[in-house]
Amino acid sequence: MASRISLSFAGLLEPVVYDAPEACPYLPERTARMPLRLPVKRLSPAAFDQRLAQGDRRSGQYLYRPTCPGCRACESLRIEVAKFRSTATQRRTLRRGDQMLEMRVGPPVVDEVRVALFNKHRSHRNLARRETDIDASGYELFLVDTCCDTVEFTFWREEELIAAAISDRGSEAMSAVYCYFDPDHGRLSPGVYNVLKQIEACREWGIRYLYLGFYIAGSTHMAYKAKYLPHERLIEGQWRLFS
Repeated sequence: MASRISLSFAGLLEPVVYDAPEACPYLPERTARMPLRLPVKRLSPAAFDQRLAQGDRRSGQYLYRPTCPGCRACESLRIEVAKFRSTATQRRTLRRGDQMLEMRVGPPVVDEVRVALFNKHRSHRNLARRETDIDASGYELFLVDTCCDTVEFTFWREEELIAAAISDRGSEAMSAVYCYFDPDHGRLSPGVYNVLKQIEACREWGIRYLYLGFYIAGSTHMAYKAKYLPHERLIEGQWRLFS
């Protein structure tokens, strides 16, 4: 069963929901626990920057960071966009995507097309943790109902939605919350293309850091993030550079 307590952040009490331990979705034979914290008010861009720097992620209106028993595999990862240097493969992906896709940026949208693509992506990559697909209400609660400034990146090919990504904006940082894409267009590497375009957007908007969520060395779904160099990872409360 879940338990509820309150913790103080910047002098304000935040309700915390400790979910029951469950099987880790990323590492076999591990136990996960992700306590959810509900900010008492909408976070300003500066306040959101502080939360990201401390390792927080967003899910719906809640913030969380792993407190799994006996495991510290999750490491927050961020890119200082001015220092990022793309690889030859990443540059090819960017050129190909720029030739074939159109990027649109705006507020998050909930519709049948996005929900269907979200479910198709999760099913193809074996990411679904429930027997039934997510519906429009679940999609909104997970990605669109937010406690901070949230933006949507979408990628189109001749008016067909190929990929979508939800990100949260602070004053000096942006957090890539979730990206999903049509596996039928996997040869375009939409996930990589999305990260590279968000790096470009950060540079254009004067944002210093792009956060990519958690790096997990033993997870095929998470280890790819180490390919973006140089980057920093939060380890034992300190940001460490990996170049």
